[in-house]
Amino acid sequence: MIGIFDVDNWMEIFSTIKKNKLRTFLTGFSVAWGIFMLVILLASGNGLKHGVMSNFGDRSINTVEIWPRRTSKAFQGNQSNRRISLDQKDFDLLDKQVKEAGNVSPRTWANTVAGYNFESINSTFQGVYPTEMIISGLKIKDGKGRFINEIDMKERRKVAVINKRMKEALFKEEDPLGKMITSNNLNFKIIGVYEGNDWGNQNRAYIPFSTAQLLYNRGWGFSGITFSINDLETKEDNEKFEKDLRRKFAALHQFDPEDTRAIGINNNLENYLQTMGIFNGINFFVWIIGLGTLIAGIVGVSNIMLITVRERTREFGIRKALGAKPASILQLILMESILITSVFGYIGMVFGIGLSEMINYGMEMSQAAASGDREFSIFKNPTVDLAVAGGATILLIFAGVIAGYFPARKAVKVTAVEAMRAE
Repeated sequence: MIGIFDVDNWMEIFSTIKKNKLRTFLTGFSVAWGIFMLVILLASGNGLKHGVMSNFGDRSINTVEIWPRRTSKAFQGNQSNRRISLDQKDFDLLDKQVKEAGNVSPRTWANTVAGYNFESINSTFQGVYPTEMIISGLKIKDGKGRFINEIDMKERRKVAVINKRMKEALFKEEDPLGKMITSNNLNFKIIGVYEGNDWGNQNRAYIPFSTAQLLYNRGWGFSGITFSINDLETKEDNEKFEKDLRRKFAALHQFDPEDTRAIGINNNLENYLQTMGIFNGINFFVWIIGLGTLIAGIVGVSNIMLITVRERTREFGIRKALGAKPASILQLILMESILITSVFGYIGMVFGIGLSEMINYGMEMSQAAASGDREFSIFKNPTVDLAVAGGATILLIFAGVIAGYFPARKAVKVTAVEAMRAE
């Protein structure tokens, strides 16, 4: 019986391939092109996915923001167009009655003019709790200071954590830590420079909520509340959570639970789940197109193997007459088919991965050379995962078996007498 480690049989396979160089190359090229296109399509799908997902910023995908609005319906004696206000009761509701809520931070803010020495810029000063750093995924690198802490809150300190753009606009190359900036004729000490989800020309500074509430809300009320949510993984669970959340706020503020305009809710998890649903559809489409291209190559290999079997029919008849077992002929043809699909498939896969890595490298270099804050991106990191490469390897071996099986089966079924008579 033929073994895969039998040198004589491998030499026979290479001899057959050598006699039909052009035919083997064209056949293998169709397989290489199929796997190349599959890798490129998958890399492009990943690039689109990574680009859009990066626009969520560093903010946690399970973040919900709530802000007050006006009612659009009359309810239980209350007129429509009534202004809803958020305060400590709303914070307590989220903290104690909403089991899905994780970290919670009230917010209040003001648009001001920030100044340092002779520089001034329009900016937003936002009062938050220390938990805002976790909720919004803010990052402060070593040597860039710290975020707001509980002591800042308790003592209502006039301290600020600014973003990179604000630092560049006011301080240029100067280290801002420990410096004082002005806002509404008040001095704030810079304690940190953060990196986060601010886009475009947004100049933002975070200050202790207790300080901001005193300055901007006269010591009362919230401009909004942000919090993280846990244990929600499906669109249905998320929709139920949002409906229950609105119902609880409606009971607290006495407005119609069906009045969606009474409070604003921005649910990042909902946006994330919708986006992932879109990309799952895109990935499915990509796999269908890629596999279709690959199958076309496999059919080409199978057709070539049929021609090879027809040309070698007399040879197989002589083998059978000399006592060769059908399994030996079957294995010989399968080995040749697997060799062609595997070698050319790997070539296509290497070229596909290499091209995607080159594109990714060029994009990274371009991004590194660009200046300014992070901007909206729709395409980023167009590469394929190692798991995909591993899956492609298994797919190639399977394809080789399928491509060679039917021609080999035909060769095995031909009797020695019929094969000897073949022209």
